[in-house]
Amino acid sequence: MKLYRGLVQATVTGLQDIFSKHRQADRVVEQLLKSNKKWGARDRAFIAENIYEIVRWWRLVKFVCDLDRVADEEDFWIIFGAWQIIKPAHLHTDADNQLPEWTEFESLNIDTILNRYQEAMQIRKIAQSVPDWIDEAGEKALGEKWDKELAALNQPAPLILRINTIKSSIEATRETFGFDNTEVIQDVPNGLILKKRQNVAKLDTFKQGFFEVQDAGSQLIAPFLDIRPGLSVIDACAGAGGKTLHLAALLQNTGSILSMDIEGLKLEELKKRADRNGVTNLETMLITPEIVESLAGTADRLLLDVPCSGLGVLRRNPDSKWKLKPQFLESIRNVQWQILSSYCNMVKQGGKMVYATCSVLPSESEDQVKRFIEKYGKHWRLISEHRTSVADDGYDGFYMALLQKK
Repeated sequence: MKLYRGLVQATVTGLQDIFSKHRQADRVVEQLLKSNKKWGARDRAFIAENIYEIVRWWRLVKFVCDLDRVADEEDFWIIFGAWQIIKPAHLHTDADNQLPEWTEFESLNIDTILNRYQEAMQIRKIAQSVPDWIDEAGEKALGEKWDKELAALNQPAPLILRINTIKSSIEATRETFGFDNTEVIQDVPNGLILKKRQNVAKLDTFKQGFFEVQDAGSQLIAPFLDIRPGLSVIDACAGAGGKTLHLAALLQNTGSILSMDIEGLKLEELKKRADRNGVTNLETMLITPEIVESLAGTADRLLLDVPCSGLGVLRRNPDSKWKLKPQFLESIRNVQWQILSSYCNMVKQGGKMVYATCSVLPSESEDQVKRFIEKYGKHWRLISEHRTSVADDGYDGFYMALLQKK
């Protein structure tokens, strides 16, 4: 594609916002695409794709540019130009890697860039573009499988919908998008892959709550909780509530759902989404230790989708790997344990709980459950656990364990 200065400038501005101002990539792209109504679909796609590609391959591109630090706008132009040079080889496209004769690209030498690219491809942490500590943690946890998993985490994620069965069905949604443009996911009952990417949030069917965007791995968690109509369910780490909405659909709007979080803004967003989805059995509440204590023994089912490193969803949030710090892992494991060991008291005798993470690391997942059973095995038993893998089944890296209170 021919490079247009205005579009490249927009891409550079977006990258500056992400790496210099430390803003979230998805929000930067969303606001950037809204900033110029004259841009067509191809223009918007160019900006979004190049920003996400460069964010995903940030360490690799810095290496081929021989830049330790990227600070000034001129540096970001060099980064952009270098990515255009290595992109055909790295993404296996037939695009031309010749750059326009702009002053911003004068210092770039194609042969030098390509030679450094070949050097980079011999070093996994640079070739796969991750910080040293993530590469070390992944290898320590997964061994030889880390190579395959890391490569898979660097592939763009597909667009997957979860059909809201309160309002619609797989068949109706496939008819809306076209049967040729949709693919049913065999082991995810209401999951649907859209083959052609599009901004579904603008569609009336989305605004009317007929479906939500949710990865297939994430869609396995709510059913794992063994939901039946009429139960009392607590989603104690609800966030913006994707899994809460799924729970409501599984309950068929019967029983009750109490969705809790420490952030009120997320719960406000959840209320809006619930209204759109036609959910009528939902209550929200800010969570505190006092609230947890007051709810002891009240829930038939409890979902603990705990805060985690997010290392299982890097393909959807590639900027997070540059913001995570190694000390965060230790602190978040402590938070996870505190949530698991205290929130579990909200479950009735005979009730069930799911502990879930979106991390590929056992230290945040299997090891926490093992520790829990070792300490509280007198009162709890592990029924089953399941892990999804980008490399093995194409789903984001989720872990889920189903436990029952004796």
